[in-house]
Amino acid sequence: MIKLIEKNSQKTHDASTTLTLPYEQRIKSRLRVVLDNGRQAGLFLKRGEILRDKDRLSTDDGYLVEVVAAKEEVSTGHADSDRALCLACYHLGNRHIALEIGDTWVRYLHDHVLDEMVTRLGLRVETGMFPFEPETGAYGQHHHGDHHDGHS
Repeated sequence: MIKLIEKNSQKTHDASTTLTLPYEQRIKSRLRVVLDNGRQAGLFLKRGEILRDKDRLSTDDGYLVEVVAAKEEVSTGHADSDRALCLACYHLGNRHIALEIGDTWVRYLHDHVLDEMVTRLGLRVETGMFPFEPETGAYGQHHHGDHHDGHS
């Protein structure tokens, strides 16, 4: 079994393979996984490490694996005003829901009860299959990656 032990920032070498994971698995530091090429591997990362799309993981002998954020069923609430977006983010955050936030939208793992609440707050909700890259929070490593526009 391949032991993936650390994030590797080197983009100069091609990754040997990829590892596609949903968000709930990308937040685990210890996990048995199957690489996209079918090989067995284990994550042995520092506690609290969150994997993002295009992160690279390495073994102690230099084997590189690129992380791919799996497409998941998500809800995207589109707002017509900053106030509506702020209210939706406040109420979702108050429920400790992981959120990916764009300029005019908020995205979360699909939940029909949350969809109803967000709709009542004035947002238009669409569900679809997208990679989910939520914010890490004020004390975590802030997410500055490319946000999806909700229509890709």
